[in-house]
Amino acid sequence: MAKQEITYKAAVEEIDRILGEIEEGALDVDELTANVKRVTELLNICKQKLQKTESEVSKILKEEE
Repeated sequence: MAKQEITYKAAVEEIDRILGEIEEGALDVDELTANVKRVTELLNICKQKLQKTESEVSKILKEEE
């Protein structure tokens, strides 16, 4: 089964949730490590989506000129 791609909004919401848990001190060391890794993955996903969107918008604007 193909892995479903996460949306930008869902990634940001998950980042917010994890950061909240970190700020509350609700995670032990093992969970902290896994969650920091997950936040890094989510940030990379968001960055890629933003870059793709910027590229697509620039292309559309150039076509309209």
